[in-house]
Amino acid sequence: MKTAKIIGTSVEYPIGKILCIGRNYAEHIRELGNETPEAPVIFMKPASSVIYDGEEIVIPPYSGDCHHEAELALLIGRQGKDIPPERVMEHIAGFGVAIDLTLRDVQAELKKKGLPWEIAKGFDTACPLSPFVPADQVGDPQQLTIRLTVNGELRQDGSTAMMIHSIPAIVSHMSEIFTLEPGDVILTGTPAGVGPLRGGDRVVAEIPGVGTLRVDVKSS
Repeated sequence: MKTAKIIGTSVEYPIGKILCIGRNYAEHIRELGNETPEAPVIFMKPASSVIYDGEEIVIPPYSGDCHHEAELALLIGRQGKDIPPERVMEHIAGFGVAIDLTLRDVQAELKKKGLPWEIAKGFDTACPLSPFVPADQVGDPQQLTIRLTVNGELRQDGSTAMMIHSIPAIVSHMSEIFTLEPGDVILTGTPAGVGPLRGGDRVVAEIPGVGTLRVDVKSS
Protein backbone atom coordinates (compact mmCIF):
# COMPACT_ATOMS: atom_id res chain seq x y z
CA MET A 1 0.00 0.00 0.00
CA LYS A 2 1.29 3.44 -0.92
CA THR A 3 1.13 6.01 1.86
CA ALA A 4 1.61 9.75 2.34
CA LYS A 5 3.56 10.79 5.43
CA ILE A 6 3.32 14.07 7.33
CA ILE A 7 6.84 15.21 8.32
CA GLY A 8 7.46 15.55 12.05
CA THR A 9 4.40 13.52 13.02
CA SER A 10 3.30 9.91 13.18
CA VAL A 11 0.44 10.68 10.80
CA GLU A 12 0.38 8.55 7.65
CA TYR A 13 -2.45 8.33 5.12
CA PRO A 14 -3.07 5.49 2.66
CA ILE A 15 -3.02 7.24 -0.72
CA GLY A 16 -6.41 7.33 -2.39
CA LYS A 17 -7.15 9.23 -5.57
CA ILE A 18 -4.34 11.18 -7.23
CA LEU A 19 -6.14 14.05 -8.99
CA CYS A 20 -4.07 16.15 -11.36
CA ILE A 21 -4.52 19.51 -13.05
CA GLY A 22 -3.20 20.03 -16.57
CA ARG A 23 -2.52 23.34 -18.32
CA ASN A 24 -2.40 25.47 -15.17
CA TYR A 25 0.64 27.60 -16.09
CA ALA A 26 0.47 29.85 -19.16
CA GLU A 27 4.12 29.39 -20.24
CA HIS A 28 3.78 25.60 -20.06
CA ILE A 29 0.64 25.79 -22.21
CA ARG A 30 2.56 27.83 -24.77
CA GLU A 31 5.59 25.54 -24.84
CA LEU A 32 3.36 22.58 -25.73
CA GLY A 33 1.21 24.56 -28.18
CA ASN A 34 -2.02 23.88 -26.32
CA GLU A 35 -5.08 26.08 -25.87
CA THR A 36 -5.77 27.74 -22.54
CA PRO A 37 -8.78 25.99 -20.98
CA GLU A 38 -11.69 27.85 -19.38
CA ALA A 39 -12.05 25.26 -16.60
CA PRO A 40 -9.29 23.19 -14.97
CA VAL A 41 -8.26 20.13 -17.00
CA ILE A 42 -8.44 17.10 -14.70
CA PHE A 43 -6.87 13.67 -15.05
CA MET A 44 -5.96 10.92 -12.58
CA LYS A 45 -3.07 8.68 -11.65
CA PRO A 46 -3.41 5.46 -9.64
CA ALA A 47 -1.78 5.15 -6.21
CA SER A 48 0.36 2.36 -7.69
CA SER A 49 2.22 4.99 -9.76
CA VAL A 50 3.81 6.54 -6.63
CA ILE A 51 7.50 6.18 -5.83
CA TYR A 52 9.41 7.96 -3.07
CA ASP A 53 12.58 9.97 -2.61
CA GLY A 54 15.64 7.93 -3.61
CA GLU A 55 13.74 5.44 -5.76
CA GLU A 56 13.96 4.82 -9.52
CA ILE A 57 11.84 5.91 -12.45
CA VAL A 58 11.29 3.09 -14.94
CA ILE A 59 10.36 4.36 -18.41
CA PRO A 60 8.02 1.84 -20.09
CA PRO A 61 9.33 0.18 -23.25
CA TYR A 62 6.34 1.49 -25.24
CA SER A 63 7.63 5.09 -24.99
CA GLY A 64 10.69 6.92 -26.25
CA ASP A 65 9.84 10.36 -24.86
CA CYS A 66 9.24 10.57 -21.10
CA HIS A 67 9.00 14.14 -19.76
CA HIS A 68 9.39 15.52 -16.23
CA GLU A 69 6.85 17.98 -14.74
CA ALA A 70 7.63 19.32 -11.24
CA GLU A 71 4.55 20.26 -9.21
CA LEU A 72 3.25 21.31 -5.81
CA ALA A 73 1.24 18.45 -4.29
CA LEU A 74 -1.62 18.83 -1.81
CA LEU A 75 -2.63 16.14 0.68
CA ILE A 76 -6.27 16.03 1.67
CA GLY A 77 -6.78 15.42 5.39
CA ARG A 78 -10.51 15.92 5.79
CA GLN A 79 -13.42 14.65 3.71
CA GLY A 80 -15.29 17.25 1.69
CA LYS A 81 -17.85 17.69 -1.05
CA ASP A 82 -18.75 21.00 -2.74
CA ILE A 83 -16.14 22.83 -0.67
CA PRO A 84 -16.35 26.64 -0.96
CA PRO A 85 -13.01 28.22 -1.94
CA GLU A 86 -12.77 30.04 1.39
CA ARG A 87 -12.97 26.70 3.27
CA VAL A 88 -10.46 24.78 1.15
CA MET A 89 -7.47 25.21 3.49
CA GLU A 90 -9.42 23.45 6.26
CA HIS A 91 -9.25 20.27 4.15
CA ILE A 92 -5.53 20.35 3.29
CA ALA A 93 -3.30 18.38 5.68
CA GLY A 94 0.02 19.07 3.99
CA PHE A 95 2.07 20.22 1.01
CA GLY A 96 4.63 18.16 -0.87
CA VAL A 97 6.75 17.94 -4.01
CA ALA A 98 5.68 15.75 -6.92
CA ILE A 99 6.95 14.95 -10.40
CA ASP A 100 4.21 14.22 -12.91
CA LEU A 101 5.91 11.97 -15.45
CA THR A 102 4.35 12.02 -18.90
CA LEU A 103 5.00 9.77 -21.88
CA ARG A 104 4.72 12.63 -24.34
CA ASP A 105 4.83 10.54 -27.51
CA VAL A 106 2.17 8.14 -26.24
CA GLN A 107 -0.01 11.00 -25.01
CA ALA A 108 0.22 12.85 -28.34
CA GLU A 109 -0.75 9.76 -30.33
CA LEU A 110 -3.73 9.02 -28.09
CA LYS A 111 -4.89 12.65 -28.22
CA LYS A 112 -4.84 12.55 -32.03
CA LYS A 113 -7.17 9.55 -31.92
CA GLY A 114 -9.44 11.15 -29.32
CA LEU A 115 -8.61 8.40 -26.83
CA PRO A 116 -7.96 8.60 -23.07
CA TRP A 117 -4.29 8.93 -22.14
CA GLU A 118 -4.01 7.23 -18.73
CA ILE A 119 -1.27 4.92 -20.01
CA ALA A 120 0.86 8.03 -20.65
CA LYS A 121 0.32 9.34 -17.11
CA GLY A 122 -0.44 6.43 -14.79
CA PHE A 123 2.23 3.83 -15.46
CA ASP A 124 4.25 2.35 -12.58
CA THR A 125 6.74 4.96 -11.17
CA ALA A 126 4.90 7.83 -12.94
CA CYS A 127 4.38 9.81 -9.73
CA PRO A 128 7.51 10.47 -7.62
CA LEU A 129 6.25 12.03 -4.39
CA SER A 130 7.92 13.56 -1.33
CA PRO A 131 6.70 13.43 2.28
CA PHE A 132 4.32 16.26 3.18
CA VAL A 133 5.00 19.31 5.33
CA PRO A 134 2.08 20.15 7.67
CA ALA A 135 -0.09 22.76 5.98
CA ASP A 136 0.18 25.20 8.87
CA GLN A 137 3.96 25.35 8.40
CA VAL A 138 3.68 26.79 4.88
CA GLY A 139 3.06 30.53 4.93
CA ASP A 140 1.54 31.25 1.51
CA PRO A 141 1.24 28.27 -0.86
CA GLN A 142 0.64 30.68 -3.77
CA GLN A 143 4.13 32.17 -3.34
CA LEU A 144 6.34 29.07 -3.62
CA THR A 145 9.24 28.53 -6.00
CA ILE A 146 9.29 25.28 -8.01
CA ARG A 147 12.62 24.13 -9.44
CA LEU A 148 13.74 20.98 -11.20
CA THR A 149 17.22 19.97 -12.33
CA VAL A 150 18.39 17.05 -14.45
CA ASN A 151 22.00 16.05 -13.80
CA GLY A 152 22.52 19.43 -12.15
CA GLU A 153 21.14 21.42 -15.11
CA LEU A 154 18.24 23.73 -14.24
CA ARG A 155 15.22 22.83 -16.36
CA GLN A 156 12.23 24.28 -14.49
CA ASP A 157 12.19 27.45 -12.38
CA GLY A 158 8.71 28.84 -11.72
CA SER A 159 6.38 29.94 -8.97
CA THR A 160 2.96 28.89 -7.75
CA ALA A 161 2.06 32.57 -8.10
CA MET A 162 1.90 31.87 -11.86
CA MET A 163 -0.99 29.40 -11.58
CA ILE A 164 -4.00 30.17 -13.77
CA HIS A 165 -6.34 28.45 -11.30
CA SER A 166 -5.45 29.02 -7.63
CA ILE A 167 -5.28 26.28 -5.01
CA PRO A 168 -8.68 27.20 -3.51
CA ALA A 169 -10.23 27.26 -7.00
CA ILE A 170 -8.71 23.89 -7.95
CA VAL A 171 -9.78 22.07 -4.80
CA SER A 172 -13.24 23.64 -4.76
CA HIS A 173 -13.80 22.68 -8.42
CA MET A 174 -12.58 19.12 -7.89
CA SER A 175 -14.82 18.71 -4.86
CA GLU A 176 -17.84 19.48 -7.04
CA ILE A 177 -17.00 16.38 -9.10
CA PHE A 178 -15.39 14.02 -6.59
CA THR A 179 -15.88 13.61 -2.86
CA LEU A 180 -12.41 14.39 -1.54
CA GLU A 181 -11.25 11.95 1.12
CA PRO A 182 -8.34 11.80 3.57
CA GLY A 183 -5.31 10.46 1.68
CA ASP A 184 -6.29 11.91 -1.68
CA VAL A 185 -3.43 13.78 -3.37
CA ILE A 186 -3.86 16.72 -5.74
CA LEU A 187 -1.15 17.78 -8.21
CA THR A 188 -1.55 21.45 -9.10
CA GLY A 189 0.15 21.76 -12.50
CA THR A 190 3.67 22.44 -13.74
CA PRO A 191 5.52 25.57 -14.83
CA ALA A 192 7.40 25.82 -18.13
CA GLY A 193 10.62 23.96 -18.82
CA VAL A 194 9.41 20.37 -19.12
CA GLY A 195 11.68 18.09 -21.08
CA PRO A 196 12.83 14.55 -21.79
CA LEU A 197 14.50 12.11 -19.42
CA ARG A 198 16.99 9.40 -20.31
CA GLY A 199 18.31 6.31 -18.54
CA GLY A 200 20.85 7.22 -15.88
CA ASP A 201 19.54 10.76 -15.31
CA ARG A 202 19.43 12.19 -11.77
CA VAL A 203 16.29 14.30 -11.28
CA VAL A 204 15.90 16.71 -8.37
CA ALA A 205 12.68 18.66 -7.78
CA GLU A 206 12.65 21.28 -5.03
CA ILE A 207 10.10 23.61 -3.48
CA PRO A 208 11.90 25.66 -0.79
CA GLY A 209 9.93 25.54 2.45
CA VAL A 210 8.22 22.33 1.37
CA GLY A 211 10.82 19.75 0.39
CA THR A 212 13.25 18.19 -2.06
CA LEU A 213 12.61 15.07 -4.11
CA ARG A 214 15.51 13.14 -5.67
CA VAL A 215 14.97 10.23 -8.06
CA ASP A 216 17.05 8.49 -10.71
CA VAL A 217 15.98 7.16 -14.08
CA LYS A 218 16.76 3.48 -14.40
CA SER A 219 19.37 2.76 -17.04
CA SER A 220 18.07 0.63 -19.89
